[in-house]
Amino acid sequence: MRMRNRKLQARRMIYIGLLLGWMSVIFCFSARTAPESAQMSHSVGKMAGKLLVPGFDRWSEDRQEEFAARVDYPVRKGAHMTEYAILGILLSLTAGTLYTGNGELYDVRRRMGTAAAGGILYAVSDELHQWFVPGRSCQFTDVLIDSCGVILGVLFLELVRRRCSGKNKES
Repeated sequence: MRMRNRKLQARRMIYIGLLLGWMSVIFCFSARTAPESAQMSHSVGKMAGKLLVPGFDRWSEDRQEEFAARVDYPVRKGAHMTEYAILGILLSLTAGTLYTGNGELYDVRRRMGTAAAGGILYAVSDELHQWFVPGRSCQFTDVLIDSCGVILGVLFLELVRRRCSGKNKES
Protein backbone atom coordinates (compact mmCIF):
# COMPACT_ATOMS: atom_id res chain seq x y z
CA MET A 1 0.00 0.00 0.00
CA ARG A 2 2.81 2.38 0.87
CA MET A 3 4.56 1.70 -2.46
CA ARG A 4 1.29 2.39 -4.30
CA ASN A 5 0.95 5.76 -2.54
CA ARG A 6 4.51 6.72 -3.48
CA LYS A 7 3.88 5.80 -7.12
CA LEU A 8 0.67 7.82 -7.08
CA GLN A 9 2.45 10.82 -5.56
CA ALA A 10 5.25 10.56 -8.11
CA ARG A 11 2.74 10.36 -10.96
CA ARG A 12 0.84 13.33 -9.51
CA MET A 13 4.00 15.43 -9.35
CA ILE A 14 4.89 14.55 -12.96
CA TYR A 15 1.40 15.45 -14.16
CA ILE A 16 1.42 18.71 -12.20
CA GLY A 17 4.80 19.58 -13.73
CA LEU A 18 3.54 18.85 -17.25
CA LEU A 19 0.34 20.78 -16.54
CA LEU A 20 2.16 23.86 -15.24
CA GLY A 21 4.59 23.69 -18.15
CA TRP A 22 1.73 23.56 -20.68
CA MET A 23 -0.11 26.40 -18.93
CA SER A 24 3.10 28.42 -19.26
CA VAL A 25 3.24 27.66 -22.99
CA ILE A 26 -0.34 28.90 -23.41
CA PHE A 27 0.46 32.00 -21.34
CA CYS A 28 3.51 32.75 -23.52
CA PHE A 29 1.48 32.39 -26.73
CA SER A 30 -1.11 34.77 -25.29
CA ALA A 31 1.56 37.28 -24.25
CA ARG A 32 2.65 37.81 -27.85
CA THR A 33 1.60 41.11 -29.35
CA ALA A 34 -0.90 41.15 -32.20
CA PRO A 35 1.77 41.45 -34.95
CA GLU A 36 3.83 38.60 -33.45
CA SER A 37 0.77 36.39 -33.16
CA ALA A 38 -0.36 37.21 -36.71
CA GLN A 39 3.11 36.45 -38.10
CA MET A 40 3.18 33.08 -36.36
CA SER A 41 -0.23 32.00 -37.65
CA HIS A 42 0.67 33.30 -41.12
CA SER A 43 3.80 31.16 -41.17
CA VAL A 44 1.76 28.16 -40.01
CA GLY A 45 -0.67 28.84 -42.87
CA LYS A 46 2.18 28.77 -45.37
CA MET A 47 3.55 25.59 -43.80
CA ALA A 48 0.09 24.00 -44.10
CA GLY A 49 0.07 24.95 -47.77
CA LYS A 50 3.44 23.31 -48.32
CA LEU A 51 2.35 20.14 -46.55
CA LEU A 52 -1.22 19.80 -47.78
CA VAL A 53 -1.52 21.50 -51.17
CA PRO A 54 0.08 19.74 -54.14
CA GLY A 55 2.27 22.14 -56.14
CA PHE A 56 2.13 24.88 -53.48
CA ASP A 57 5.88 25.53 -53.91
CA ARG A 58 5.31 26.32 -57.58
CA TRP A 59 2.69 28.96 -56.82
CA SER A 60 3.64 32.61 -57.04
CA GLU A 61 4.59 34.34 -53.80
CA ASP A 62 1.40 36.44 -54.01
CA ARG A 63 -0.78 33.34 -54.37
CA GLN A 64 1.00 31.67 -51.42
CA GLU A 65 0.46 34.78 -49.32
CA GLU A 66 -3.22 34.88 -50.32
CA PHE A 67 -3.61 31.23 -49.30
CA ALA A 68 -1.94 31.87 -45.93
CA ALA A 69 -4.23 34.86 -45.33
CA ARG A 70 -7.30 32.79 -46.26
CA VAL A 71 -6.49 29.98 -43.82
CA ASP A 72 -5.40 32.34 -41.04
CA TYR A 73 -8.70 32.26 -39.12
CA PRO A 74 -9.12 28.45 -39.15
CA VAL A 75 -5.43 28.05 -38.24
CA ARG A 76 -5.78 30.36 -35.25
CA LYS A 77 -8.99 28.78 -33.98
CA GLY A 78 -7.67 25.27 -34.60
CA ALA A 79 -4.57 26.16 -32.58
CA HIS A 80 -6.77 27.47 -29.75
CA MET A 81 -8.81 24.27 -29.66
CA THR A 82 -5.75 22.02 -29.89
CA GLU A 83 -3.77 23.73 -27.14
CA TYR A 84 -6.80 23.57 -24.86
CA ALA A 85 -7.54 19.93 -25.72
CA ILE A 86 -4.00 19.15 -24.54
CA LEU A 87 -4.72 21.20 -21.41
CA GLY A 88 -7.91 19.16 -20.86
CA ILE A 89 -5.95 15.91 -21.12
CA LEU A 90 -3.32 17.12 -18.67
CA LEU A 91 -5.94 18.42 -16.24
CA SER A 92 -7.79 15.12 -16.43
CA LEU A 93 -4.60 13.14 -15.80
CA THR A 94 -3.82 15.33 -12.82
CA ALA A 95 -7.37 15.13 -11.46
CA GLY A 96 -7.17 11.35 -11.84
CA THR A 97 -4.44 11.30 -9.21
CA LEU A 98 -6.66 13.26 -6.82
CA TYR A 99 -9.78 11.12 -7.13
CA THR A 100 -8.50 7.59 -6.82
CA GLY A 101 -11.54 5.72 -5.63
CA ASN A 102 -12.46 2.33 -6.95
CA GLY A 103 -13.54 3.61 -10.35
CA GLU A 104 -17.07 4.39 -9.30
CA LEU A 105 -19.15 6.69 -11.46
CA TYR A 106 -18.93 9.39 -8.77
CA ASP A 107 -15.12 9.45 -9.02
CA VAL A 108 -15.26 9.61 -12.82
CA ARG A 109 -17.69 12.53 -12.72
CA ARG A 110 -15.60 14.37 -10.13
CA ARG A 111 -12.42 13.85 -12.13
CA MET A 112 -13.99 14.96 -15.40
CA GLY A 113 -15.85 17.86 -13.79
CA THR A 114 -12.76 19.11 -12.00
CA ALA A 115 -10.68 18.93 -15.17
CA ALA A 116 -13.33 20.64 -17.32
CA ALA A 117 -13.97 23.40 -14.76
CA GLY A 118 -10.25 24.04 -14.28
CA GLY A 119 -9.69 24.28 -18.04
CA ILE A 120 -12.63 26.61 -18.58
CA LEU A 121 -11.47 28.88 -15.77
CA TYR A 122 -8.00 28.95 -17.31
CA ALA A 123 -9.54 29.84 -20.70
CA VAL A 124 -11.35 32.79 -19.10
CA SER A 125 -8.19 33.94 -17.32
CA ASP A 126 -6.20 33.60 -20.56
CA GLU A 127 -8.62 35.82 -22.45
CA LEU A 128 -8.54 38.39 -19.64
CA HIS A 129 -4.73 38.27 -19.83
CA GLN A 130 -4.87 39.02 -23.57
CA TRP A 131 -6.87 42.15 -22.82
CA PHE A 132 -3.66 43.69 -21.46
CA VAL A 133 -1.41 42.62 -24.36
CA PRO A 134 -0.85 45.33 -27.02
CA GLY A 135 -3.10 44.82 -30.02
CA ARG A 136 -4.86 41.78 -28.52
CA SER A 137 -8.38 41.57 -27.18
CA CYS A 138 -10.59 39.53 -24.90
CA GLN A 139 -12.93 37.45 -27.08
CA PHE A 140 -15.89 35.49 -25.70
CA THR A 141 -15.82 33.30 -28.82
CA ASP A 142 -12.24 32.30 -27.96
CA VAL A 143 -13.36 31.30 -24.46
CA LEU A 144 -16.02 29.10 -26.08
CA ILE A 145 -13.53 27.57 -28.53
CA ASP A 146 -10.99 27.00 -25.76
CA SER A 147 -13.68 25.46 -23.54
CA CYS A 148 -14.73 23.11 -26.32
CA GLY A 149 -11.09 22.09 -26.67
CA VAL A 150 -10.84 21.38 -22.93
CA ILE A 151 -14.01 19.30 -22.97
CA LEU A 152 -12.84 17.37 -26.05
CA GLY A 153 -9.52 16.64 -24.34
CA VAL A 154 -11.25 15.46 -21.15
CA LEU A 155 -13.67 13.26 -23.15
CA PHE A 156 -10.85 11.88 -25.29
CA LEU A 157 -8.85 10.82 -22.25
CA GLU A 158 -11.93 9.27 -20.64
CA LEU A 159 -12.58 7.30 -23.84
CA VAL A 160 -8.97 6.08 -23.83
CA ARG A 161 -9.24 5.14 -20.14
CA ARG A 162 -12.42 3.14 -20.74
CA ARG A 163 -10.94 1.35 -23.75
CA CYS A 164 -7.80 0.47 -21.81
CA SER A 165 -9.68 -0.64 -18.69
CA GLY A 166 -11.95 -2.82 -20.84
CA LYS A 167 -8.96 -4.53 -22.44
CA ASN A 168 -7.35 -5.09 -19.04
CA LYS A 169 -10.52 -6.80 -17.77
CA GLU A 170 -10.56 -9.14 -20.78
CA SER A 171 -7.00 -10.36 -20.10
